[in-house]
Amino acid sequence: MAAQDLARRLLHPWLGSVLFFCSAEYDLEALGQALEQHFGGVTLCGCTTAGEITDEGYSRGGITAIGFDQRDFAVDYAVIDDLEGVSLLAAQQLTDRLLDNCRQAGIAPIKEHTFALTLLDGLSASEERVLATLNAALGSIPHFGGSAGDDNRLAGTHVYGNGRFRAGAAVVVMVNTVLDFEVFTTHHLRSLDDKLVVTAADREHRRVIELNAEPAAEEYARLVGCQVDDLDEETFARHPLAVRLHDHAYVRSIQRVNEDLSLSFYCAVENGIVLTAMRAAPILDDLRDVLDEIIARLGSPRLVIGCDCFLRRLEIEADGVSDAASALLRAYRVVGFNTYGEQCNGMHLNQTFTGVVIGQTRRGG
Repeated sequence: MAAQDLARRLLHPWLGSVLFFCSAEYDLEALGQALEQHFGGVTLCGCTTAGEITDEGYSRGGITAIGFDQRDFAVDYAVIDDLEGVSLLAAQQLTDRLLDNCRQAGIAPIKEHTFALTLLDGLSASEERVLATLNAALGSIPHFGGSAGDDNRLAGTHVYGNGRFRAGAAVVVMVNTVLDFEVFTTHHLRSLDDKLVVTAADREHRRVIELNAEPAAEEYARLVGCQVDDLDEETFARHPLAVRLHDHAYVRSIQRVNEDLSLSFYCAVENGIVLTAMRAAPILDDLRDVLDEIIARLGSPRLVIGCDCFLRRLEIEADGVSDAASALLRAYRVVGFNTYGEQCNGMHLNQTFTGVVIGQTRRGG
């Protein structure tokens, strides 16, 4: 029924491709078959979520989708099944193939008219390596994306491409368009004076064993002023840590406390890095200000594709401003999903809102 309803809303003679985001609560095999059946050969790709952003705002347990009109967009995608074995040569060949296919559509020149979207298995712990390699291959093409979720269960996340859902994989989407667009990323977090040094870490598994030469969970609990047993997702959302590079803060969000009092993270961590404590500024004000700045340049948006960290949504729900958040997302025509990590121009990020604003007007050149 979900696939049939989406097809009823999106199918038209000029529909070229569909990007969708769905709850992991669906029977994914059945959903994939139904989507292929009802969209009858239209290019389909997507991923599972930790919550959806629909044309009505935040949602859970559903599916949302975007249809691209082939008069304004040339869209192609590729699946990466082996995240461990991604090489620069393979990434360059993948990128070149996607760009060639977009170029053949004759919609717009490639330069300054193209952006890339990546969707990765959010539990693969492969984002940093894959993104760095893809970013080198993409060159000047702006890029954003999100890591697939599974409704906060942390049990199994999936991307969809080539007719089926798959774990341990990524989808790279190339979008060439005549319309104005701008890729962006933002967060509402401000640096504090408190610092924590990673003195022991398991880099491969994104696990911090010691902070300031103390058990990591105990030292983090001391910093935020609670007991280790009280550490939960809401605490992690309200008291994030970040790495500072070149005057920019890149958030490293905590996933969970382990039995040995180590902390598992959603982003890469390693021995010797300094983690800065952060505080939250008003979360909706920040997003509104950033979108207003872009709209001042592009004009009213036709669409904003948004990758919104699920920890931001937890904070919004805890603060009781979900309705206000949904109203803001509706007003700016945002469609997308809540992620287990965000991606922007080769960087793997946490607790950000990352996306692309697509304008109404056509680009020159």
